[in-house]
Amino acid sequence: MTAVRSNTVDSVVRSTARRTPDRTAVRYADRTWTYAELDDAVTTAAAVLSGHGLSTGDRVATYGHNSDVYLIAFLGCARAGLVHVPVNQNLTGDDLAYIVEQSGSALVLADPDLAPRLPGGLPVRPLRDADDSLLAELATPRSFTPEREPVPEDLVQLLYTSGTTAQPKGAMMTHRALSHEYVSAMTALDLAEGDRPVHALPLYHSAQMHVFLLPYLAVGAENTILDAPDADRIFDLVEAGRADSLFAPPTVWIGLSNHPGFATRDLGALRKAYYGASIMPVPVLEKLRERLPELRFYNCFGQSEIGPLATVLRPEDHEGRMDSCGRPVLFVDAKVVDEGGEEVPDGTAGEVVYRSPQLCEGYWDKPEETEAAFRDGWFRSGDLAVRDGQGYFTVVDRVKDVINSGGVLVASRQVEDALYTHPAVAETAVVGLPDERWIEAVTAVVVTREDVTEAELIEHAREKLPHFKAPKKVLFVDELPRNASGKILKRELRDRFTSP
Repeated sequence: MTAVRSNTVDSVVRSTARRTPDRTAVRYADRTWTYAELDDAVTTAAAVLSGHGLSTGDRVATYGHNSDVYLIAFLGCARAGLVHVPVNQNLTGDDLAYIVEQSGSALVLADPDLAPRLPGGLPVRPLRDADDSLLAELATPRSFTPEREPVPEDLVQLLYTSGTTAQPKGAMMTHRALSHEYVSAMTALDLAEGDRPVHALPLYHSAQMHVFLLPYLAVGAENTILDAPDADRIFDLVEAGRADSLFAPPTVWIGLSNHPGFATRDLGALRKAYYGASIMPVPVLEKLRERLPELRFYNCFGQSEIGPLATVLRPEDHEGRMDSCGRPVLFVDAKVVDEGGEEVPDGTAGEVVYRSPQLCEGYWDKPEETEAAFRDGWFRSGDLAVRDGQGYFTVVDRVKDVINSGGVLVASRQVEDALYTHPAVAETAVVGLPDERWIEAVTAVVVTREDVTEAELIEHAREKLPHFKAPKKVLFVDELPRNASGKILKRELRDRFTSP
């Protein structure tokens, strides 16, 4: 008797194509794919990739900009039993070579403008803009039968962590883990067939691909892929009735709220606003809600290793807890523990740990890091948080970013929120810098929108905070360093401003 198997990642599109074959699935630039056409393209991509002599479990790196063919390449790998390795299109040099080589990729799919950056010695196939590109091959549909049908326990992707504190690690994601995460996203975020989402963040990043695009394909929505989160383009789509939901990290929401069109364009059709990837400053969220009072906001929190969605703060839960990241999603169990792994009482800060079928299998070719992250059946997140009596989590900081100032622990987020209430502060990141007296001096690195002095910002913070938490000094910069997912690289700030 043949065993009944749960879904694989590529079956998301196949199932929707059977339900609604003629419904529009994806729009990108001047191309439109129905669900039936998209499913056929995935099968053709699987046949093309297998024609490179690849076998089940081989890794295929994808180094490209946002596009429809980027999505098809990922799903083609899944259908062919290959392991997809998404690569940040902004990486160059040693950082790029590290991921391609550490993953052991046997083939790289690349946009032609990026291909020259790749290390030599690997076969490279153009994604588009060439006669022999994967996109060109999709014009002639092919059939495909894999050498072995993928099963839920197979690896389907290596999601490399953002590397804010060390070299990136490849989280080994299975079909089973991502399929569970898609269901968690659909239920927690109210994703529906009638939604018209716009996907403007990088598709190599797990949040845009796995929290939004794939779950939205599963429910049968009409999806628009953009090259980048261009404010004018997004506003155009909303006004034209082509977009009613958007995910963006706080850095992009800050940019949208500061754009001249935000105050003048008709954005009433925007119904769902999702934010995540880093902490949203409460003053920024208040500004957005004041301008668009009918817009429903969802805070999405998690990390690559869990697919990446772990908790959600739903629209009805924002009042009185806008700094919270919400409660665990359907398939995630979470608790807060001390350094010894013992659960702490509600209201006490500690490290968040997870237990979930969404979790990765470990880190690719890094057994020591895997053993350190998974202890007693729980995954150590590295996030410092507090849980309240109703089960809502509030992230205080990354464990490694907490500042030890004079023997007192200071959470950088609280200082940042205080500074964001000053009208001259456009963006800020608070770090601890070595100090003979204080061990670590609370230091604010600030991007300003108007003239302000260090003394004025320190005094402003002291009006909002106990004096020991206020910055000891303020450093002004033109921009804050970030990785491509929008997370501020505090490690770079500490390295830059620490005296040799």
